[in-house]
Amino acid sequence: MDEVQQIALLTWLAGITMPLGAALGALERIRPRWLETEVRHGVIAFGGGALLAAVALVLVPEGSADLGPVAVALSFAGGGLAFMLLDRFLAANGTPASQLAAMLSDFIPEALALGATFTVSAEAGLLLAGIIALQNLPEGFNAYRELVSATHYRAPLIVAAFVLMALLGPVSGLIGYFLLADKPAVIGCIMLFAAGGILYILFQDIAPQSRLKNHWAPPLGAVFGFLLGLMGQITVVG
Repeated sequence: MDEVQQIALLTWLAGITMPLGAALGALERIRPRWLETEVRHGVIAFGGGALLAAVALVLVPEGSADLGPVAVALSFAGGGLAFMLLDRFLAANGTPASQLAAMLSDFIPEALALGATFTVSAEAGLLLAGIIALQNLPEGFNAYRELVSATHYRAPLIVAAFVLMALLGPVSGLIGYFLLADKPAVIGCIMLFAAGGILYILFQDIAPQSRLKNHWAPPLGAVFGFLLGLMGQITVVG
C-alpha cells in the first residue's frame, strides 16, 4: 500500500468513529434514569476534555510553530469571532449544532495535519490517526445527542450523514499531503483558526451542558478526556 492509500485509509478510519459514536448515542439506554443522565453528561464532558486537549496539545502548539505573533493572534481571534457569528446564525434559525461544528473543526484541520505529517514520518501519522479516532468517538456521540434532541431528524439519517462526513477525512488528508506539505504556515493558520473556534464553543455550549447539579462524576469526564489527548501527545512526541 503506497502513502496515498495509507493516508486515505487512516483518515477514513479516524473519521468513521464519528458515526460509531452517533450509533452508540442512538442505542444508549441505561437504567435507572439518573444513571443514564449522569453517563450522558459524563460523555459530554469527556468530549469537551478531548477537544480542550486537541486545542492545548495539538492545534495551538503545532499551529503556532511556524507563525509570527501577528499571524497567531489574527488566526486564533478570527476563529473565535467566526464561530461566534456561526453560533448566532444557528441560534437565530433554530438549528443547534455546536457539538457538530466543534467535532468537524477538530477533525478537518487534524486530518490536514496528518496528511502533511505523513510526508515526514509515517509512524507519527499513524499515531495521530489513532488520537483523532479516539477523540471523534465521544464527539460523535455528543453531536448525535444534540441533533436528535433539537431537530426532527431520525437516528438512521443522522448516522448516515455522519458516515458521509467521515469522507472529509480522506479529502482533508490528501489535501494536506499534496498541497500543504510544503506550506506549514497555511496549515498553522487553519489549526489556530479552528482552535479559536473550538475554545469559543467549549465555553459557550459544551461545558455548560456537561454540568449536573449535585453530581460530581461528570466533570471527571473532562479530566479523562484531556488525559486521553495528553497521553496521545506524549506517545507522539516521545
